Amino acid sequence: MASRSESEGAVWAIGMMSGTSCDGIDAALIHTDGTSIDHFGPTAELSYDVAFRARLQSCFGGKGPVAAVERELTERHADAVRQLLAEAGRKPSEIAVVGFHGQTIHHAPAQRQTVQIGDGALLAKLTGIDVVNDFRSADVSAGGQGAPLAPVYHLARSQPLAKPVAVLNLGGVGNVTWIGDDGTLIAFDTGPANALSDDWALRHTGTPLDVDGALAKSGQPSATALAKLKSDPYFALPAPKSLDRQHFKSLADAALSGLSAADGAATLVAFTVWSAAEAVRTFPKPAREWLVCGGGRHNPAIMQGLRAALSCPVRAVDEVGWNGDALEAQAFAFMAVRSLRGLPLSFPGTTGVPQPMPGGRYHAA
Repeated sequence: MASRSESEGAVWAIGMMSGTSCDGIDAALIHTDGTSIDHFGPTAELSYDVAFRARLQSCFGGKGPVAAVERELTERHADAVRQLLAEAGRKPSEIAVVGFHGQTIHHAPAQRQTVQIGDGALLAKLTGIDVVNDFRSADVSAGGQGAPLAPVYHLARSQPLAKPVAVLNLGGVGNVTWIGDDGTLIAFDTGPANALSDDWALRHTGTPLDVDGALAKSGQPSATALAKLKSDPYFALPAPKSLDRQHFKSLADAALSGLSAADGAATLVAFTVWSAAEAVRTFPKPAREWLVCGGGRHNPAIMQGLRAALSCPVRAVDEVGWNGDALEAQAFAFMAVRSLRGLPLSFPGTTGVPQPMPGGRYHAA
C-alpha cells in the first residue's frame, strides 16, 4: 500500500500499461481525485521492437534475463513519460504521481503468486515524479485473484450510462466488468483475447498480429479443435477468476496442430468470442450493451463474432467517448491516486478478495 496521502483535490497523474499482448507501452495523463475524472490529457504509445518483445517474453514464468529486461523495461517507461510530458507541455513537477503497472511475467493467484517486473524506484529517479507500482500483490496476498483491476475505473467512467452494462477488455487475455444499476461490480478474466492469435500469426506469417482479422476471416473454425479448447477446466471455475497469459498455450498448440494458418486463426477468434459470450452466465441480469476496449476491438472478425453471439448491442468504447486504446493506462493513473489516498483498488466481486482492498507501493522521486 502507498505510504503517503495527498490532499483531497484533483491532481494530474500519469498511468502506463504494458499488457499481456507485449506490444508496447500505453501512457495517459488524467486529472483526478481518485473517485472521478474531470479532465483527460494527451496519450502516447511506445511500441516494442521485435527483439525487445522476444526478450520480454523470454522472462515469462520468471525465467530468462529478468534483471536486465526489468531495467530496460523501466527505461522505456521513462521514455514514455518524457514523450507524454512533451506532448502535454508539462513539467515533471506538475505531475503528482505515475501509476506504473510494469509487465506481468507470472500470475498464479491460487499459489498466492503474481509478479510484475518494473523498478518503481528507478522510474521515480529517472522521471523526477513519485511512482506507485506493484498494484496486484496486496490483493493476491489477501487471497484475491489480483486481476482484473480496471473495474473500479470502468465504474467511474460509466456513471452516465444506462445499466447494467458490460465492459469487455480484449488485450492479450480477455476480461469483463459487469456494472449493475446500483454500481455493483462483477469482474473476471473471460479467456483468451489477442495473445494466442498474435502468437499464431507470428509463427505462421512472420507478422506479430492478425491485421484487421484478415487471416481469420480467410479461414474456417475447426469444430474439433474448438471443442478441445472449450474443455479447459478454467471455464468450469466460478468467478472471480483470472488467467496467466500462457495458460492456454499448451492446449492450443495441441488442438490446432495440423490446421492451416487461416483455419487456426479463425478457430482462435471463435474461441475468444465463445469464452467472452459465456460470461453472460455469471451476470445477475443481462447487460443492456457490451462496450469493447483493448486491441481486440480493432479486429473485425472478433467484433462480428461478438455481435452474432450476444443478444444486445456491442460497441467499441470509443462510441461512448472513451479512448479504447488508452483506457488501461488511464485506469492505472486513476488507481495510483486512489493508492496515495488509501482507497480500495479491488473488491470481493472483482477479484474475490475478502474485503475492499487498497494496494500499490509508493516510491518518492
